[in-house]
Amino acid sequence: QVQVVESGGGLVQAGGSLRLSCAASGRTFSNYAMGWFRQAPGKERDFVAVISRSGPTAYYTDSVKGRFTISRDNAQNTVYLQMNSLKPEDTAVYYCAAASELGVTEYGYNYWGQGTQVTVSS
Repeated sequence: QVQVVESGGGLVQAGGSLRLSCAASGRTFSNYAMGWFRQAPGKERDFVAVISRSGPTAYYTDSVKGRFTISRDNAQNTVYLQMNSLKPEDTAVYYCAAASELGVTEYGYNYWGQGTQVTVSS
């Protein structure tokens, strides 16, 4: 089992920045690829970004490329999502999840956090 807990969400104006954190516990953190997903009101949960076990590989959904950066600190069992140039359409509940393999869909992500709300005002 892996437990993950997100933090860092909040209310920010368009153009602003937030950094989300996801703290993991349980099994060896470095054994898992870590992903961020988000769910806007009335919509399905969508992939945002994923980082490989040791961190050199990352993928992003097109709408956040150049604005969001995913990173991880395996010594601290934490993954981050730095979000810059935020837009109102980034408003969503953001979820952190762990998977055995790198993936850009929910398939394979067996461990999920409870989510953290990000609201971007115009």
